[in-house]
Amino acid sequence: MVSRGELYAAVRQILEKSGTDSSGFEAGCIFEKAFGRPFPMIIMDRELDVPEETSSEILKMAEKRSSGYPLQYILGEWDFFGSTFKIGEGVLIPRPDTETLVEQTLDICRKNNIKAPVIVDLCSGSGCIAVTLSRELTGSEVYAVELSDDALPYLRENVRQSGQNIHIIKGDVLDSSAVKAVPEPDIIVSNPPYLTEKDMSELQKEVSCEPEKALFGGRDGLDFYRKMTPLWKNSLKKGGFIIYEFGMGQHNDVSRILEENGFKDIQLSRDTGGIIRTAAAQK
Repeated sequence: MVSRGELYAAVRQILEKSGTDSSGFEAGCIFEKAFGRPFPMIIMDRELDVPEETSSEILKMAEKRSSGYPLQYILGEWDFFGSTFKIGEGVLIPRPDTETLVEQTLDICRKNNIKAPVIVDLCSGSGCIAVTLSRELTGSEVYAVELSDDALPYLRENVRQSGQNIHIIKGDVLDSSAVKAVPEPDIIVSNPPYLTEKDMSELQKEVSCEPEKALFGGRDGLDFYRKMTPLWKNSLKKGGFIIYEFGMGQHNDVSRILEENGFKDIQLSRDTGGIIRTAAAQK
């Protein structure tokens, strides 16, 4: 058997050889997954031997990660806006960039004194946006629309674990039947697929493990914005808001689509990396 310290060093070495930048952090995450305890508590007893079954499990996870498989899928969960969400193959991994969408929505509600809004989250995926907004906006009524049979189990489980009263709608956001399935909203939010053909051809290995239908937005990445905006705008209450996330450099095109559909007062927000990431517009 090996000690915890020896095994940790071995895992870090495996990850470093594969080019992982944050080998220490990721090794700690793998240890937490295997032991079911916070890493500082595990590594405190560096000299303790690790049972062979646990050691084998940890090394398998490290090898899988070193092959380019997403750490988040190995762990089966990931944090978003202070909460942990269940994820796995078939659902998009929550990212810090998307927290910008939540922050802008909350800011819109504060500035416009919107109390207990009806919110529709299109392309809900894991439900990280819907759950977070429901938690942060007391009294809100949130609808999460998702079509994927692979993503829906994660959405349902995350809603269940959150304890929030979120209405899950299985539906195609590009079909009018989904529009009819929800009441007139105050706010529509969406992080739709927005990668271009070029983006898809240059994906990093770990991103290529995520579902293509949650990533690919057509030749120029704008298919969903062009189709969703005219389809959903009439469902919005007068004075309501639509808030989109998009990719780097897409803000002018998305703004133009919103303007062409009669939206006004377009407000852009930057993510923590300084990239313009979201747009909010009023009907």
